[in-house]
Amino acid sequence: MSTQALPTPGFLGIVMLDTQFPRPLGDIGHPETFSVPTHREIVRGIWPAKVVQSAAGLHQARTVPAFQAVVRNLEKRGAKAITTSCGFLVLLQKELQSAVRVPLVTSSLLQLPQLLKTHQRVGVLTISAQALGKEHLRSAGVPRERLGDVLVQGVAAGTEFVTRILGNQPQMDLAQAQQDVVAAALALKARAPDLHTVVLECTNMPPYAGAIEAATGWKLLSVTDDPRLLKAFAQAAPAQPGPLPEQSQPAG
Repeated sequence: MSTQALPTPGFLGIVMLDTQFPRPLGDIGHPETFSVPTHREIVRGIWPAKVVQSAAGLHQARTVPAFQAVVRNLEKRGAKAITTSCGFLVLLQKELQSAVRVPLVTSSLLQLPQLLKTHQRVGVLTISAQALGKEHLRSAGVPRERLGDVLVQGVAAGTEFVTRILGNQPQMDLAQAQQDVVAAALALKARAPDLHTVVLECTNMPPYAGAIEAATGWKLLSVTDDPRLLKAFAQAAPAQPGPLPEQSQPAG
């Protein structure tokens, strides 16, 4: 886990995977995405490919104790609320929330049950539709009888966005990544023209939210919009992403 100095007490704790890919403004890993103090703890040795998978695979990788140790440490050191950098960790929501007393929100998918009370159908944009299954939706609290009302669309395999993130590469063409994510959004819109609200599973997608909204007219929600985090940090609105450079710099 990381050893950087902590901000003032009452920070937002963010559980990070062990990554090196670039994180532009709006990404949960960017230090200026939130307007409140944050502290990021890295779970060493846990890369995206270890988490973007099924519940069985996640537990077989023996990741639960490592994540529980990080969230306990964040609470002990003053976290007012805790979230994570990967929506697939919704599979560990119960295990991680049971380890701490402060609000813990693993994924934007946790907003789906409330949305389904007022929406006939809700969309989900994810980095991998093949990996995101019913078990993830059920872990998020989606009623079994409403599973068919959640339309999941992934970004195409082999694209810049997917290969750079899942491959944990130090550089990424952010302009191309934006095109990849927008293309996935347009594919979902073609499948379901009636959709009005879409949840971004992937915490690396919010930098491209403006482009998605412009292309689709949707209302987008990410983990930063979860009311449990907003209640703990009323002013924790994410910063607005700036223009994307054509080529990113190494993440450092």
